Amino acid sequence: MGQKKGQTGNPKGRPKGAVNKVTADLRGWVTLLIDNNREQLEKDLKALEPRERWTVIERLMSYTIPKMQSVEAKIDYSQLSDEQLDRIINQITSGL
Repeated sequence: MGQKKGQTGNPKGRPKGAVNKVTADLRGWVTLLIDNNREQLEKDLKALEPRERWTVIERLMSYTIPKMQSVEAKIDYSQLSDEQLDRIINQITSGL
């Protein structure tokens, strides 16, 4: 019979979020490759047309700057008092 969800046969296994050896090695290699070729990469980037240059920069940014995620607020207004609703309305309309 299988194990229950959330259980493991190896309680001392790899911790959650731990990176495996191959991934760590590959990241180290890519970092070293970029560091050792930084000047050439900058020259190549400057040789591109402005539109191409910004396309490359935009693509590289996705690896360094986290993308913004939309946030959705679900409020059950039927559970709020009239005073709470008035306060919310005043806060929203004060910026208009």
